[in-house]
Amino acid sequence: MKPPFGPGSTAAATEALAATEFIDHDSPEVRAFVRDAVPAAATTPTEQAVALYYAVRDGIRYEVYGADLSREGLRASRVATGGSGMCLHKSVLYTAALRSLRIPARLVLTDVRNHLASGRLKKLIGGDVFHQHALTAVHLHHRWVKATPVFNRTLCRLYRMAPLEFDGTADSLFHPFDEQGRRQMEFLRFHGEFDDLPYDWVIADLRAAHPRLFQGEAPRFAGGSLVRDAHDTAATA
Repeated sequence: MKPPFGPGSTAAATEALAATEFIDHDSPEVRAFVRDAVPAAATTPTEQAVALYYAVRDGIRYEVYGADLSREGLRASRVATGGSGMCLHKSVLYTAALRSLRIPARLVLTDVRNHLASGRLKKLIGGDVFHQHALTAVHLHHRWVKATPVFNRTLCRLYRMAPLEFDGTADSLFHPFDEQGRRQMEFLRFHGEFDDLPYDWVIADLRAAHPRLFQGEAPRFAGGSLVRDAHDTAATA
């Protein structure tokens, strides 16, 4: 199944470089993250974008449970020092890290069907459709490509999925099937590309779509562990 959006974008690259409330790439925390993530040998924008992709994918642990969805918790500077987050957090950080190196980048928001979510997570989500899945559009080689630095290698191994790679030349969106050939993920709706996180709309949509995921009135998801879910699933299989 092809995603409901093309490989390009009409957004002007110069509009995707600004520091914003959430993509605060001028912060010392983001600059430190970039400094540690990009080796001196990575001198081209493509090499830098790829290095940052893997730093975010594997250096920031993917976790839905307990995710801090406050305005502060979703800022790139907080994600860079917090060390974990879900797709929104990781894509915000990747976008900010790219902009810090003057590589244009924007947030991409979609709804997806995730067939491999654990039984507990599906119960909290209310099915297998998850709203506001985030990734990043990156401007390289005079065109836009999509990158998804979300599911870290360790988690992919536990859920028996091949990790998603990125070389800076082709879209890195999702693997439609896992290592056993079971359907993994499919895009259902493309919300658009954004120069900053449209916070109020995103949170309102998540609360409406997944009310059981939230920990009361707080802007935080219920506690748990994707790693523990994977072990529990394996133990009962």
